[in-house]
Amino acid sequence: MMVKVLNRIFAGLVLLLVGAGAVCAGSFQVNPVRATLSPSQLVSAMTVTNTGTAPVVLQIEVLSWSQQDGQDVYTPTHDIIATPPIFTIPVGASQVVRAGLRHVSDTQRELTYRLFLTEAPESPKSDFQGMQMRLRIGVPVFVLPAIKPLNDVIWKIYRTHEGLLELGLTNNGGAHLQVANFKLTDPEGKELVKQDLASYVLPGQSRNWSVKGFTAPGSLSNLRIFAQTDNGNLDSGLIAVESK
Repeated sequence: MMVKVLNRIFAGLVLLLVGAGAVCAGSFQVNPVRATLSPSQLVSAMTVTNTGTAPVVLQIEVLSWSQQDGQDVYTPTHDIIATPPIFTIPVGASQVVRAGLRHVSDTQRELTYRLFLTEAPESPKSDFQGMQMRLRIGVPVFVLPAIKPLNDVIWKIYRTHEGLLELGLTNNGGAHLQVANFKLTDPEGKELVKQDLASYVLPGQSRNWSVKGFTAPGSLSNLRIFAQTDNGNLDSGLIAVESK
């Protein structure tokens, strides 16, 4: 029983990172797992399907999503309305959830939110002892600006005192960037290391990643970063490795 509970918690945490497609999480499935709104599309719909063996009761909450020092920050908001706010899905059935924009979007920069689907707690049995845990899934909701934002990123590469590398990305563009993976090459184009990620960098924010499994020799002064993102492939060009 404990293994089953832990697996469901892990599935919920993984869902916070995905960008698109259908993803199973414990007893229900959400498709798609990202919503996009704009001045021309004020409402977006997603389908929640109960793939478990018992009815599931879900509650909806929408929070404003920002980042500070590389960490996600959530605050209450009334910008987005989501319906129905609470619902029950029988076994094998589905429920359509809609998210709608209450006001005109920003003209210059994308606005970002999370729609959280939280499993309502079951009534414990009389002999139950322990702690109940509920699955919570956060679906990104992006509100596009009226004018298509420009893609503007700055990469940095740092060498730590231990000889390890860190990558830094600053998103100066007007829309989010989801980095799926990156690879480092030397000036001649030889691949040194490749690493998978699932990280969002919101507009105006920065984020650093430790490079795993690679120690940079002191003679290596310039590197190149190639990254796959939801906004296309990025090429940093040659970057000087800075000491940190």
